[in-house]
Amino acid sequence: MATWNGVLLIALLACGAAQVAKVLVSLVRDQQWHPKVLVQSGGMPSSHAALVAALAVAVGQAWGWNGPEFAIAVVVALIVMYDASGVRLAASRHARLLNQMVDTLRREHAEFQDHNPLHELLGHTPAQVLVGGLLGATVALLVTPWLPV
Repeated sequence: MATWNGVLLIALLACGAAQVAKVLVSLVRDQQWHPKVLVQSGGMPSSHAALVAALAVAVGQAWGWNGPEFAIAVVVALIVMYDASGVRLAASRHARLLNQMVDTLRREHAEFQDHNPLHELLGHTPAQVLVGGLLGATVALLVTPWLPV
């Protein structure tokens, strides 16, 4: 019996692959190296979606596609992906708008000088979630045969 969890490892590998992909996307898009993207949320592709999609696929491969384990993993994946492209994306837009408002107020009111800007890159567009999900599923399909789950 293995002393490690192959399903968890596959999910984490997919998440790591998505974070590395973000650095590469940033390099191509901005023509600059941004290693800080490795630890940031938001961006292309969604590491949240990659993590939960890989988890669901690895669970399906390990325990079967018709079992309750796979059903639970899919439901969790759908909730996470919906949240990433819905609630968290809205929070990103709100943060951007609030930062713009405070920047405007800062010019006229001294009490706004100490404002720390809100983090704006929180959520994902549906395309970022889709690509992350596809990346995660692909990682799971490719890695599962090599790792006992």
